[in-house]
Amino acid sequence: MKLAKFATSALAVASVIFSAGIASAQTPQTAETLGLKGSYIGAGVSAGVTNGGRQNDAALLGGNIQGRAAIPNAPVSVRGAVLFGGDATAAMPLLTYDAPIAKNTNVYVGGGYSFVTDEGKATQLGNKNTPVVTLGAESEIAKNTVLYGDAKWGIDAYKDSDAGALSLQTGVGFRF
Repeated sequence: MKLAKFATSALAVASVIFSAGIASAQTPQTAETLGLKGSYIGAGVSAGVTNGGRQNDAALLGGNIQGRAAIPNAPVSVRGAVLFGGDATAAMPLLTYDAPIAKNTNVYVGGGYSFVTDEGKATQLGNKNTPVVTLGAESEIAKNTVLYGDAKWGIDAYKDSDAGALSLQTGVGFRF
């Protein structure tokens, strides 16, 4: 039941994001001036905001390293994220759809998988390997400097529990 509610919510959010990209494409700006181009790597803070309900499931504050590898002439990117600062580390390969919404600015939605270095130990995104859905935004705020922020939801992310985990990330990256 929780998965059905989340899927419905994710579809609603995705439709807003996709329609924002379509609407912005209809403005006088050309597609070449919209969106963030290129790849980047960055670092920042990460906060787990959920609790699995058992010992070693507490919400955590830590750090993140995230990167984006843009695929030329395609609205998708390959991303990677590492959340650290708990008893274990969560590493995630992700694939996202990137919707340009303004000059040097994208919103993105996608998914991947979280691999926990030591299952059963706490990370910002639960304590076991799990599928992940992400929703975020990124913008170049100065030459080659990107500000990013996103939310990651780990589906069934705690051992011996069907609870999902939510983490929020923000950081600054170097665009290349």
